[in-house]
Amino acid sequence: MSAEIQETEPLQDMARRVLPGGSFGNVGVDVMIRAGKGGRVWDMDGAEYVDYLLGSGPMLVGHAHPEVTAAVQAQIPLGTTYFANNEHGVRLAAEVVDAVACADKVRFVNSGSEATFYAMRVARTHTKRDKILKFEGGFHGMHDYALMSMAPARPGNFPQATPDTPGIPQRVRDEMLIAPFNDADAAVSLIRDHAHELAGVIVEPLQRLMPPAPGFLQALRDVTTECGIALIYDEVVTGFRFAYGGAQEYYGVVPDLCAMGKVVGGGFPLALVAGREDYMVHFDKDTVPNDEFMVQISTLSGNPVAAVAGLATLEILRRPGAYERIFETGRILMDGLRDMLATAGVPGQVVGEPPMFDVFFTDGAVTDYRSALTADAARAARFNASLRGSGILKGPKKFYASLAHDDADIAQTLAAFKTAVSVL
Repeated sequence: MSAEIQETEPLQDMARRVLPGGSFGNVGVDVMIRAGKGGRVWDMDGAEYVDYLLGSGPMLVGHAHPEVTAAVQAQIPLGTTYFANNEHGVRLAAEVVDAVACADKVRFVNSGSEATFYAMRVARTHTKRDKILKFEGGFHGMHDYALMSMAPARPGNFPQATPDTPGIPQRVRDEMLIAPFNDADAAVSLIRDHAHELAGVIVEPLQRLMPPAPGFLQALRDVTTECGIALIYDEVVTGFRFAYGGAQEYYGVVPDLCAMGKVVGGGFPLALVAGREDYMVHFDKDTVPNDEFMVQISTLSGNPVAAVAGLATLEILRRPGAYERIFETGRILMDGLRDMLATAGVPGQVVGEPPMFDVFFTDGAVTDYRSALTADAARAARFNASLRGSGILKGPKKFYASLAHDDADIAQTLAAFKTAVSVL
């Protein structure tokens, strides 16, 4: 595919004039994408990249997949949103209920931030308690409750929360408790100590890139069950990526509620809260008392364009060999990078699972937020810059593997790894 070459600099100047920092708040002004197809993208100057950014993860089956595109094109002439039930949204909800172990019911929203926000709110409604425990370094979106100890520059003492941004009221900070990820003993102790005021525990089953230690998720499941607290999985990233049933299938531990986004919308704005019937009933005003009904209204939620894109994406992922291919791609890249770092004597830990991973330039194991801080950020920046020069696009801290990445993409990436490691 060849993209139309245009002048980038005037557009970047315009971006600096009309956007804070010259960007949408994601990647920098220097990245200006013109087109994407399969596992590759082209920038405004016509440069071609193997794409491991994947729109921050939604494009698991690749950019502009012909079946997803056809489904969307067929729907658009019939209308883009109705603010009412539609067949495709109902069918997508049914597909999620069939696929995801914790999902008895689904409520659609538009973003992962909304999904985690409502998951926390329904936990509070159900338990009639206020506080939520999250894990240091865990990313749950951009709302006030999520932006607590997500990336603290000076981590404090557990369980005190540290705001990640100005503008959050003090009282929100007081409603969040923070625990260390992958420390089951500490987490269980904190949960038991605060059980009388905890509504829920929210966790990324794989926190950013760090897999759960053996027994960690099960320890959370056991103690939250014991204390009558909601266990919430943030599967915005892992949902339909690690397995068709998400991380709860992949790791074998089922929560009470989960938030999903990215893959399930097929590249369009769609996310959801799913969970057990006794939690989800609080969205139903005709079933629960007025003081237990949780209002949730959204103009575009469940819109048919996003729903048909999600349905087409999930149909592709259900085909034999789809997940095997994604995992094979990730394993080849992870193993290749590990071998090159070891051969070159460059200290680095390749961390994650095959569908999403990255390298931390440190000698020590990376198992939680504080151990990740030991990594050499300047070396990571040089590594990423070298990759970009070799035609590899990724985020600052993550590779996403996709079903669309082919043998040529893998070969180019391994060659780029070799160059980048030699630079280091």
